[in-house]
Amino acid sequence: MSIAFEFATAARVVYGPGRLAEAPELARGLGATRVLLVTGKDGARAQPLREGLGRLGIVTTDFAVDGEPTVELAREGTARAVAARCDAVVAMGGGSALDAGKAIAALAANGGDPLDYLEVIGRGQPLTRPSLPFLALPTTAGTGSEVTRNAVLGSKESRVKASLRSPHMLPRVALVDPDLLQGAPPAVLAAGGLDALSQLIEPFVSARANPVTDALAREGIRRSARSLRAAVLEGLDAPRREDLALASLLGGLCLANAGLGAVHGFAAPLGGMLGAAHGALCAALLGATLEVNLHALRTRAPQHSALPRFQEVAELLTGRAEARAEDGIAWVRELVHALRVPGLGAQGLTDADVPTLVEKARAASSMKANPLPLTDSELRELVTRSM
Repeated sequence: MSIAFEFATAARVVYGPGRLAEAPELARGLGATRVLLVTGKDGARAQPLREGLGRLGIVTTDFAVDGEPTVELAREGTARAVAARCDAVVAMGGGSALDAGKAIAALAANGGDPLDYLEVIGRGQPLTRPSLPFLALPTTAGTGSEVTRNAVLGSKESRVKASLRSPHMLPRVALVDPDLLQGAPPAVLAAGGLDALSQLIEPFVSARANPVTDALAREGIRRSARSLRAAVLEGLDAPRREDLALASLLGGLCLANAGLGAVHGFAAPLGGMLGAAHGALCAALLGATLEVNLHALRTRAPQHSALPRFQEVAELLTGRAEARAEDGIAWVRELVHALRVPGLGAQGLTDADVPTLVEKARAASSMKANPLPLTDSELRELVTRSM
């Protein structure tokens, strides 16, 4: 069978401990003179970056992101960037700060409102102009947003999350410094790490998997499997920081080029409905999604090419060549339990919410890459098993 695919990512990926120090020069290399500096709620960690930009004569305007980004926040940040005549955006923080920065860089260059371009809840118009030059510096290991072409925004009105998506939104530079993970709370490491793991497994079994993402996913799954539990429960030493940072980066590369699946198909509407952290939602969904997909494949598509991949995932997770697909699912469930990630019920989902959730999830863009389309009955079962 012939293979056809494309692979797109940030124009430049810079990786390594201590490389945060290179960020100001990288920004100047993008032609930046006036930068919107997007951070998390506490911008203090970005002070060395702020000072480094200042030494090069680059003017910074701060924009803090408190919580996951919304349509309203994207409007506010874009207005701030335009008013300050910013010619570049630098985002340093978790996935929320990076997604906000990507959205602002795109909107500041293209004009209009986020709802002009948003998928699902917006008008879905294409972004026709390149974003402002964008430099991404992740301080968590989870979303891989530094190498993806979309930004997820929540809508309070629609109670759902949707993406701005365009090749123009790929960052010019992704700088991944594993030392920036130091000091991350265990709960943040757990949720982010499980999000990254799901973003390695889902593309590997995806309907759009390809040889390049397969190779990256295998490497990322191995690194996550050997370090995530120990990093959360025992401490984050340098080798574990490297493994988690690389797993997150590789997950971003995989999802951007092979798609995701039902975990993220549900996580997007759940985030809008519950306001819960994205990583915790993905963690609660991962085991049940693997179970339901495996059963659906065996009963409805027993010759499907994705089936052997479930066994390979089990081998990668457990480190055992004789592992069966069920062993991998059990490994995931035990990890989620060990890291104390609550089920969807504890995160606020009720039985009455399930019909609306299934309807919204069915329409989510991530569902398009699931190994096979799931029936409404299978979707409801997936949610029930995740409660």
